[in-house]
Amino acid sequence: MKKEFKIGSRFIGQGHPAYIIAEMSANHAGSMERAKEIIRAAKESGADCIKIQTYTPDTITIDCHNEYFQIEKGTWEGENLYSLYGKAYTPWEWQAELKAEADKVGIDFLSTPFDKTAVDFLEEIGLEFYKIASFELVDIPLISYVASKGKPVIMSTGMATMEEIEEAVEAVKAAGGEELVVMKCSSAYPAVPEDMHLRTISDLQEKLDLPIGLSDHSMGSMSAATAVALGACVIEKHFCLGREIENPDSSFSMNPEEFAQMVREIRCVEAALGKPTYGVCKQEETNLGFRRSLFVVKDIAAGEPFTEENVRSIRPANGLKPIFMQDILGLTAGKDLSFGTPLTFDALEKGAEIFLTEDEQVRSLCESRRKEGIKAYCIRNRVTAEMLAMAEPAGVFVCNYRYPVSEEFLTSLKGKVKIYDTVVDLETGLRK
Repeated sequence: MKKEFKIGSRFIGQGHPAYIIAEMSANHAGSMERAKEIIRAAKESGADCIKIQTYTPDTITIDCHNEYFQIEKGTWEGENLYSLYGKAYTPWEWQAELKAEADKVGIDFLSTPFDKTAVDFLEEIGLEFYKIASFELVDIPLISYVASKGKPVIMSTGMATMEEIEEAVEAVKAAGGEELVVMKCSSAYPAVPEDMHLRTISDLQEKLDLPIGLSDHSMGSMSAATAVALGACVIEKHFCLGREIENPDSSFSMNPEEFAQMVREIRCVEAALGKPTYGVCKQEETNLGFRRSLFVVKDIAAGEPFTEENVRSIRPANGLKPIFMQDILGLTAGKDLSFGTPLTFDALEKGAEIFLTEDEQVRSLCESRRKEGIKAYCIRNRVTAEMLAMAEPAGVFVCNYRYPVSEEFLTSLKGKVKIYDTVVDLETGLRK
């Protein structure tokens, strides 16, 4: 199955902006004009898609009032299923006109069918992709029928076990479906944060290797933005013109201002996620000069050694990196240096032998030459040819040095660099 695909003008999948669905559901409250207004408001609030539901009370349940059909807890406590769906459904005779309104304002139109007759109807009005609700995830014949239409499917997984999810995914695949988004969902209205378990998004990505999204019934935008940070590529959220407009879904729906804020937060999260990047970003450039570096903090006369009393790592960044402190301690200044001077290789005594090495034997050899009155010192850290040129060395001897020596390095120092494979070779070379 595809890891990315196109709906309308938008690509769905990792590396693309999250596709954001505004779920109208029952928020039209029985008014087609309000439904059209919701479509326009969703577009203005930044939604990519408006979603409705295609059912009637008779296609989703039966008109029965025994105990099996009563809702005992939650947002719809005391309701009968048939009665509730009668209040919430979107009349089918509206739906072609609602799709035309969506096309007119430039927002994708999506619906959730709840039986085969709804699928056939949606095919007739030209629906381009389908949604499977969490409660229908276990209706494998319905899922197979939807998938057989060869269009993208977005499938919610509230309450589902991993086995049930895999069975539904296989049903889509077996029916020839290649474009599927699996939506993490908590089928509570509203869902509370501790029941969201958003890390499931990453787990589903790993297990299914498909685009994963979030059908979010929680209040606010925190879960949606967090889901995008965890890799969700589709976000679905209930949308209303105002929660004061009474209907079965208004209490857990977002108004236009809240939805627009959620969209802004999601886009900010996407911008902040960026890509793996190291080094200085553009906005950091002005602060780069305030990193720590080595500075003279006490006047030093030419010939005096560098010590922890006269050189410190401080801000700003005009001197050597602090890591060079271990290299310069004990060396002697090549000129007078005043308080507040950034320490660079230009401050070292000129005409010295410079050994680039991490090898203790080489360091001992260097120290022996210093005792013989030869100006010599060791550098274990990465240096550039430009840095060494400031010291005007008599020669640069490289042995057991962890950093590569480039052709540019050799050329710019005009034959002063000699590279030795072993300490013995180095000793032999120095005697010549």
